[in-house]
Amino acid sequence: MKIAFIGTHGVGKTTLCFELAGALKRQGVHVDIVKEVARLSPLPINRQTSLDAQTWILMTQVAEEIRSAARHQVVVCDRSVLDNYAYMVLACGRQKPIERFVAHWMKTYDLLFKVPMAGAASPDGVRDTDEFFMRSIDELVDTLLAEMKVPYEVLSPDGRADWADVVREVVLKRPELAKLF
Repeated sequence: MKIAFIGTHGVGKTTLCFELAGALKRQGVHVDIVKEVARLSPLPINRQTSLDAQTWILMTQVAEEIRSAARHQVVVCDRSVLDNYAYMVLACGRQKPIERFVAHWMKTYDLLFKVPMAGAASPDGVRDTDEFFMRSIDELVDTLLAEMKVPYEVLSPDGRADWADVVREVVLKRPELAKLF
């Protein structure tokens, strides 16, 4: 089973990944987290990114998902390829061959949670905190989800304090997860 948290940076995806993974581990599930690979990029990210940088990030994300799925029952992803593609589109425009691959790869996720913008991002020294940039990515993610007709769960912007509980409840009700207990 593969679960991804999607949306712009600085909205709480990483925190939710760790909270969900912890809850699943407490249930005895063999789980792994695919961390945000943009932080590992040897090339500039954020508003200074390039087609090469975003291609590296997207392909590294795929490789990490494959590696993790080969060894774990559940993979929790801090992003999906669609998020990574949104950064590419904003910086470099639509890349039709890559977009076709992204649409195909999106079918490999069993469950997606769209994490909304709910307040300002906390500076972490890596990700850009410019609200216009963040909102542009968030809107592109929404546009791509709609165009590709990707099903996803929406977290309420007003319910941030309850996000972890909502996620846990949705995930634990999934029939494919019940087989793992």
